[in-house]
Amino acid sequence: MNQYNWVLLFGLMIFLFNSPMASAKADFGIRLDTVRKTVSITDGSGHLSMRFKYAGGCSMDQLYVNGKNTLATTGSYTAIKQSLVTSTSKINHNLPEIKISDAKMTISNITYGNDSLKVTEQWILTPEKDGIHWDIERKYNKNSVVEELAMPLWNFATLSVWKGGILNNGGMVWCKYLTNKLDVYGVHTDGVTFWNPLSGDALRITSTTDGGKCIASKFYHGNNDEFSFAQYLSDKELQPRYHLNRFVKGKEDVFAPFAVRKGFVKISTFIKYIDYNEEYPAGNLPGIDADAVRELRNTTARYGVVDRNIIGGNGWTTNWKCLHEPFFAQIGLFVDDENYTGNFSATLDQERDLATTKYGRVLSRWHNEPGDELPGTFDLKTGYYETQWGYTMDSQTSYIINTAEQFDLNGDIRWLKGHKLSCENALNWLIKRDVNKNGLFEMMNDTYLEKKCSDWIDVVYASFENAFVNAQMYEALKKWEFCERILGDDQNASFYSGIAAKLKESFNKDIADGGFWSPGKKCYIYWRDKDGTIHGDNIVTPVAFQAIAFGICDDPDRIRIILENIETRTAAEHLFHWPLCFDSFKKEEVEKVNWPFPNYENGDIFPTWGYLGIKSYLMYDKGLALKYIKNILEQYHKDGLSSQRFSRKTQQGIGSDILSGICTTIMALYKDIYGIRPKWNRMGLEPNLSKELNGTRFDYTLRGEKYHIALSENDYQLQSDQYAIRSDHHFGAAMANNRLLFYDCNKEGVSMVISRSTAKKVNLEVTGWKNGEPKWKLSSADDYKFNVSGLEAAHSYRLMINGKSTATPNADVTGKISFRSRCKGNTTYQLVKN
Repeated sequence: MNQYNWVLLFGLMIFLFNSPMASAKADFGIRLDTVRKTVSITDGSGHLSMRFKYAGGCSMDQLYVNGKNTLATTGSYTAIKQSLVTSTSKINHNLPEIKISDAKMTISNITYGNDSLKVTEQWILTPEKDGIHWDIERKYNKNSVVEELAMPLWNFATLSVWKGGILNNGGMVWCKYLTNKLDVYGVHTDGVTFWNPLSGDALRITSTTDGGKCIASKFYHGNNDEFSFAQYLSDKELQPRYHLNRFVKGKEDVFAPFAVRKGFVKISTFIKYIDYNEEYPAGNLPGIDADAVRELRNTTARYGVVDRNIIGGNGWTTNWKCLHEPFFAQIGLFVDDENYTGNFSATLDQERDLATTKYGRVLSRWHNEPGDELPGTFDLKTGYYETQWGYTMDSQTSYIINTAEQFDLNGDIRWLKGHKLSCENALNWLIKRDVNKNGLFEMMNDTYLEKKCSDWIDVVYASFENAFVNAQMYEALKKWEFCERILGDDQNASFYSGIAAKLKESFNKDIADGGFWSPGKKCYIYWRDKDGTIHGDNIVTPVAFQAIAFGICDDPDRIRIILENIETRTAAEHLFHWPLCFDSFKKEEVEKVNWPFPNYENGDIFPTWGYLGIKSYLMYDKGLALKYIKNILEQYHKDGLSSQRFSRKTQQGIGSDILSGICTTIMALYKDIYGIRPKWNRMGLEPNLSKELNGTRFDYTLRGEKYHIALSENDYQLQSDQYAIRSDHHFGAAMANNRLLFYDCNKEGVSMVISRSTAKKVNLEVTGWKNGEPKWKLSSADDYKFNVSGLEAAHSYRLMINGKSTATPNADVTGKISFRSRCKGNTTYQLVKN
């Protein structure tokens, strides 16, 4: 090629570089246009590009995400507000200065404000391979108080640019909940991932600071129908402006005014394009609407996160949390987000410290303001109180169940120790209420005539011996017995085990003998008044499902009778999910809001307790369990499950109080059908699949370890970076110090330890572990040491390698055998009794 052709080629390259016909992916780096007074910055992936205007002020007027501008005409900028006067970086006292060097851009001399308070800012933007850093350095000229500030404010074009945002506290903001202009949600989080499931595009904005400063965020419906997001930086944690409200309607100022100090502050923000389908993969879920599962996980399941330290079921639009709900750790299992898990651990810490009395009573609820409380019980500072409807005794059991199940997710023994005394106090508080010593625990109210509730069904006057609460008490006792053993307190564990056994025996007795089983009605009754009168023989589904799912009812015939009856009644009415009860309570047994039947807690559909129904039906008919899972996913497509309940008559969503617990049916898909069963010291699989689900594949993360899971009937695979295990039955596994720990049936106690000599991945297939003759295969080559447990103590075995007897080891007095083997791959081992 001659010199002339080289010049032509170079000129063409320059033209294409600047041409609007160039690729939708912008060029990596920084481009300054001194004529238009704009500067553009693009990350290395080309998926993210910003343009800043610096004529007369400074703001971002374009934010291209995967080739699409997402900003409103108002753009993105910084601001302060005092005495109803807002000053922004868009109107500057001076001409901003631009400096480009060392692959970064600095915009300085950004000055705005008034005599009351002036700020001077410097913005430093640095393009990276996978995103853009934006540092905002701000100087206040004096101490002052501000009503609002933004560092920065992002104004997206409409509320449909993003479906919502996944927050760094495990929660979410759903744009459709910001119904009217200036509806605003304020929350203490330092990051958000906005997403659009239709395009697959997502935008992650994460901020950090130093010097003990605090970051908060607000999301609101702008006056011009923008979707706006502002970040705050303050010396102390921001307080709500209106009572304890995190969400307010028609008022932009969700946070109270706060002090700023003379001097410098800095916030560092990283903005990154995210491929939503890669970051939040739906997985391959045969027979299941995988996209609906993913969207349910990222919306309704997360909605119960009100703020940091407050995770509940009623969510942030109504600023409510019921402490008498036992399934939030399980929702965390389903959400599979370390931010949710961490926040729920902190939530339980706060409830231990602020919502539990010194006597062990766990308060009923948290709310943003008084109005629902038993007089004199509302704490204006914390928001915890006893509800006016009665003492919900299941707040005791829910705290214990949530704590025990949360321990399986966080695996933090020190954290569990911090809850030992409070959980014991909560259990003992309820144990002391078995005044007549019959093994059943009494409520605070003795009769329905007191017109008070005693559990989650809060406008039905259940009293004295309540089957709903006692069923949960059984589960709480069994869960906490296990925790006591982990903590080394076998004496307390045995104590709680004995109480649970007595409760189970009493629970299952006929009503004539003081139990809850009604032979005539073929169901468990709801409650018995102190005078012995029976109430709630109208098939109250949470009572029935808790009895079965928690293992109180283990009689196959009784299980069949209950579940057949429930299915017959549900199918006859063509209901998509189970109602709270099938027949009416008596009028005098319920608050008037429940009348006439079916209405509200007297017959409407509350999917909150769906997980118990799924677990129950898996013991009887897997097909029926799947039927109701599919029904819920179909309903999610219709309305996002954005309701409190569904009308028995129309099956339409009703109730202004949205309940995140509506997701529990799909939570059960993961926990009870796919068998995701994390334990405090391992990952576990306990699937309960049908053929329709064969070929299921998805990823799951536990305590920072990512697992690839593949499931078919009697063929379960779990793979991490360190090992891959395949088995025809339930198991658990963990890797520690080059040792693979295998837990047969996922039971406590290691069944086999495989110590490797190198860092090579261990590929294990367990082909049999029954009758005390374990059999396994390794396809990875290494020098291994095997320690096998659970064998017959002091018994002689033959060690079979690839079908040949190679040794005759004896199990020791604890039932263990150890041996070494150089495995060259595809080697089968078996220990056979002599």
